Amino acid sequence: MLHRSHNPIRDCYMDARTLAVVTDNTQQSPEPHGPHAASPADLPTQYTPAEVEETLYERWVERGYFEADAKSEKPPYTIVIPPPNVTGSLHLGHAFQHTMMDALTRRKRMQGYEALWLPGMDHAGIATQNKVEQQLAEEGRSRGDLGREAFVERVWQWKEEYGGKILGQMRRLGDGVDWSRERFTMDSGLSRAVQTVFKRMYDDGLIYQAERIINWCPRCLTAISDIEVDYQEDDGELVSIRYGATEEGGDSLVVATTRAETMLGDTAVAVHPDDERYAHLVGRTVKLPLTDREIPVVADSHVDPEFGTGAVKVTPAHDPNDFEIGRRHELPMPSVMDERGVITVHGPFEGLDRFEARSAIVAALREQGRIVAEKRPYVHSVGHCSRCKTTVEPRLSMQWWVKVGPLAKAAGDAVRDGRTQIHPAEMSYRYFDWVDNMHDWTISRQLWWGHRIPVWYGPDGEVVCVGPDEEPPSGEGWHQDPDVLDTWFSSGLWPFSTLGWPERTADLAKFYPTDVLVTGYDIIFFWVARMMMFGMYVMEEPPFHTIALHGLVRDQHGKKMSKSFGNVVDPLDWMEAYGSDALRFTLASGANPGTDVPIGEDWVKASRNFANKVWNATRFALMNGATVEGPLPDAAEMSATDRWILSRLDTVLGDVDRYYDDYQFAKLSDALYHFAWDEVFDWYVELAKTTFAAGGRPAEVSRRVLGEVLDVLLRLLHPIVPFVTEALWTALTGGASVVVADWPKPTGFRDEAAEQEIAVVQQAVTEVRRFRADQGLQPGQKVPARLELTGTPLGAHEDAIRQLLRLQPAGEDFRATASLPVAGATVGLDLSGAIDVEAERKRLGKDLAAAEKELKQTSAKLGNEAFLAKAPDHVVDKIRTRKATAEADIERIRQQLERLPG
Repeated sequence: MLHRSHNPIRDCYMDARTLAVVTDNTQQSPEPHGPHAASPADLPTQYTPAEVEETLYERWVERGYFEADAKSEKPPYTIVIPPPNVTGSLHLGHAFQHTMMDALTRRKRMQGYEALWLPGMDHAGIATQNKVEQQLAEEGRSRGDLGREAFVERVWQWKEEYGGKILGQMRRLGDGVDWSRERFTMDSGLSRAVQTVFKRMYDDGLIYQAERIINWCPRCLTAISDIEVDYQEDDGELVSIRYGATEEGGDSLVVATTRAETMLGDTAVAVHPDDERYAHLVGRTVKLPLTDREIPVVADSHVDPEFGTGAVKVTPAHDPNDFEIGRRHELPMPSVMDERGVITVHGPFEGLDRFEARSAIVAALREQGRIVAEKRPYVHSVGHCSRCKTTVEPRLSMQWWVKVGPLAKAAGDAVRDGRTQIHPAEMSYRYFDWVDNMHDWTISRQLWWGHRIPVWYGPDGEVVCVGPDEEPPSGEGWHQDPDVLDTWFSSGLWPFSTLGWPERTADLAKFYPTDVLVTGYDIIFFWVARMMMFGMYVMEEPPFHTIALHGLVRDQHGKKMSKSFGNVVDPLDWMEAYGSDALRFTLASGANPGTDVPIGEDWVKASRNFANKVWNATRFALMNGATVEGPLPDAAEMSATDRWILSRLDTVLGDVDRYYDDYQFAKLSDALYHFAWDEVFDWYVELAKTTFAAGGRPAEVSRRVLGEVLDVLLRLLHPIVPFVTEALWTALTGGASVVVADWPKPTGFRDEAAEQEIAVVQQAVTEVRRFRADQGLQPGQKVPARLELTGTPLGAHEDAIRQLLRLQPAGEDFRATASLPVAGATVGLDLSGAIDVEAERKRLGKDLAAAEKELKQTSAKLGNEAFLAKAPDHVVDKIRTRKATAEADIERIRQQLERLPG
């Protein structure tokens, strides 16, 4: 046990350290480093991430640091990972999201929580099936050649061999997930949960079968969800077609369409009920061109009379809006294409692909004189399958649906009454806009890979839904529904199915509901809302206390990353070049809640430099005797510099805690960066060097203070940059691992007097450094100086000031050629032998002449009334800025000339 005193300064942060276990990679060393700390020789002179990251990560996993204990009496803290697709690989969006989740979990673990970050993958129905079908195509085969059972077995083989690549990449990033609890949306436990929920919802009337318009991919041969449809601006054509009589003035109407091939399935023309132009035609029929059919003219308020001709063709089986019109007017709904987008209507267009048919139909209409107008190209938004890029076809289809009304209301109420908080709060509108206006959800997919719908059909029309503990019906004529469930169905159960539900497991009791969901605002509608609905329905409480929304990662210019733009970055490349910590710190530094995150390679380089700075400064501190052993000395023994840095440390610690609790990763990263680099390394270490050199008790005190500051700083940095902090913290303290060290707690220690005193020192040093730079002195160039510091706060810091400013003592022949009043003191400098005065005078004279010329020109323009009357405001403002700059330059240069030795 370390000796403790009850002095409040001495106890600063001491309760927040774990030092009892000596790591297997450190060696005992003599004082002043302490009996448990490592020698500086144990740290390489340079930090090379590739040499330590993998070793450290595997050590963490082997020691079980990331494994959560459901029997623990510690308070739980749970994050479930948004499960990446089994086909996926790590991209910057993953790295961004995982950095935040990992930081939150690591901090809570250090704070004494039983922290569970549960990993896993989604089976990704369409994406995975496509991967295997591509393999088969290369072999000259199709899934039909294998049959369903053999194909599914082939997908499982692919999953075992190639799937889960991203899991290895997560280790590279440093994800502190509990690998012992890894789940997959099609493992046996999650499959049982899916079947249980389907059965319950079916029995409750929340799952039903109906024929409606869905998004259909003619390449993947399945219905797809809205999130699987990518809209892009395509060059198409807009043709205006005359229906009814061929001559103008007869019983005819003109409709415009971008999809002429669908007219073969028209069953009406619709106009607005109040449109007097067509009132005489409502209730009558008109001839559908290229066919022998007469179709009615119906009045429907959905039609906008101000758009186009005010008349629209109605194709109920191939357009969602037309489908609703068709239902209201009880119109026939014939499909004119098969599942591959091939025309099935008997006649000259039968067997043509939909796009071939489009051209052929327009040509036939043109020949009949029914084309009133054509517009090419006509740029409009067209949906494409996100997997294969095929143009999506709206199609009438019998599918399985979830009745979302009561589920969505419960999900909305949970946020409205505060059981779940959305952060930032201003983004709640996105959530409510979705759950308050949600349409029933089509959950069936015409695939072979996925959770098969647990419904059996009998020979006499029987329909039986089977639960996980029930035997399906058997016998002649019975067969299972061939469709599988949308992957969002199983991933919607993720927060509780991964914890063992439907069994009442210890994990479920301990870790549900989870604490926070960290996810992008772009999938509120497709995943977040579904998890909220299922959580409320199954568990009767929301799955998350907080939904923390983040933005999307963009390039350094704020542009969306896209292969077509050529700006997509593989995060593994940056991790290989600069280390995982550098990437993580860069991502965290840009993470403002709910806003997009720009990132560029130069920023990752800068973060690498920061990691190197932390490494080098800690190594230097160890070489100079920084230690964590023994109690902190009494305040009376500390210098103002020591008390200042401890005061600043406590302030920063409180800031970091506040930013973490508000998910302000950018602010906490900024606070840590500037405290570490600007205050600890650039000021405290430099000010302490003279104390170290002098030796004695003051040096011992400062070594202990420096060790304390670095100990706390490394723990504060650890959740964001885990690798470099692990290597340094264990070397500094001899502790087992910073992963299981205690999170430091603010003590409330403040010393305003010390902070003010050091602020004066910083001001004085900064002013003299600026003067030296203005005189053209090199940073390391030494000059004689006489310091008159008596009666000022600077008096106690003369040795440090001289060291920082490279000022030599004044000799007998000292002659002050420049005198600077700074912070109530006077600094006299003898520059006679330090600079070429005549050359410096000539240089400054040229600069002065240029500034005076600029002032004359800008003054003349601003004094010209004609110019001011005609010039735009921004031009005038720019000239005013140039004039002010010139005036400031003139003043500065004249002062420099006055200070030059005569």
